[in-house]
Amino acid sequence: MSRSVVLVDAVRTPFGKSGGMYAGTRADDLMVRAIRGLLERNPGVDHSAIDDVAIAAATQTGDQGMNIGRSATLLAGLPHTVPGYSIDRWCAGAMTAVTTIAGAIAFGSNEIAIAGGVEHMGNHPIGDGLDPNPRYLAEKIVEQDALAMGATAERLHDRFPTITKERADKYALNSQIKTARAYEQGLIQRDLIPTAARSAELGWTIATVDEPPRPQTTMEGLAGLKTPFRPAGRVTAGNSSGLNDGATAALLASEDKAKELGLTIKARLVTYAFAGVEPEVMGYGPVPSTIKALAQAGLTIEDIGLFEINEAFAVQVIAFLEHFSIADDDPRVNPFGGAIAVGHPLASSGVRLMLNLARSFETHPEVRYGLTTMCIGLGMGGSVIWENPHFNGQVK
Repeated sequence: MSRSVVLVDAVRTPFGKSGGMYAGTRADDLMVRAIRGLLERNPGVDHSAIDDVAIAAATQTGDQGMNIGRSATLLAGLPHTVPGYSIDRWCAGAMTAVTTIAGAIAFGSNEIAIAGGVEHMGNHPIGDGLDPNPRYLAEKIVEQDALAMGATAERLHDRFPTITKERADKYALNSQIKTARAYEQGLIQRDLIPTAARSAELGWTIATVDEPPRPQTTMEGLAGLKTPFRPAGRVTAGNSSGLNDGATAALLASEDKAKELGLTIKARLVTYAFAGVEPEVMGYGPVPSTIKALAQAGLTIEDIGLFEINEAFAVQVIAFLEHFSIADDDPRVNPFGGAIAVGHPLASSGVRLMLNLARSFETHPEVRYGLTTMCIGLGMGGSVIWENPHFNGQVK
């Protein structure tokens, strides 16, 4: 039993800097705002007909704990008959929420459901509350660097000496430029849900744009930044994603149910795959997961016309592009910019990639297939292949 699964819609809150505009906001309230915003945009959905809600968070304590999938469902005002659960695959949390919900729809257990993710890195710093088993290092299960994401990025530079700091900085600058251009054209704001934020100094305000982008970035500025993970290293705050707060939510359905309800169909899920790599080169994970997903779909990389790659680190994206012989500045890749500019609130980012890809599908009917992919801590990658519902059959 397998049914076609579609992305009906997706939204996100504006992303904030850790300690920035959401410093006085709870993580679960960010998630609630995203869910409510998603449903407000889709009035044709009967809330009581939602079969399940899967919400991801990388740190599931405090305001991201208490089974945030269920608690956010109740706080969002959905009927108590709608169940919910929580997902944790670190950075790929929201991606895994989507693929898990999609599996249930394909199997026939669900007809329409919500998947999303939230991360408040101001309230929950990376590593906060973690207790890594001493065996990791004592038995050399992982290298020391595997437990520090920036150090894994430096190791990728070691493994691929052709990926220089200058290349990484140039890629990072391009992400900032593309993001600024997308903002100028109103391409990003249309899917941001205005979100209340409060600061002790300024009181209440409404967040309507992302806080992290730095449109004034220059190559000279990037070249002068410190390399905190290694003396004379190559990974900096400028060619990496930041520490961020934000939430995302997606509405998924069987294609038949979406058509029955007259809902939009923004993308059709083809297949997905997760794969593992050595934890100390975590950023290489999207390569094997994409190879696996392409094989499952009977496609090649040449069949993919649009790419949304999470920019945890510039070197990680370039390693992916280099493997598949794609240019660093290929216009098919992250046309709205990426996480280096807008931020990467860990478990929420997977849906941001899908949202951007769906928007690009609308303006590229000549493209049939697109890919969303990301690296994942402790050495994994995740890839989802999508089909463009607007495809006109005329491939360029």
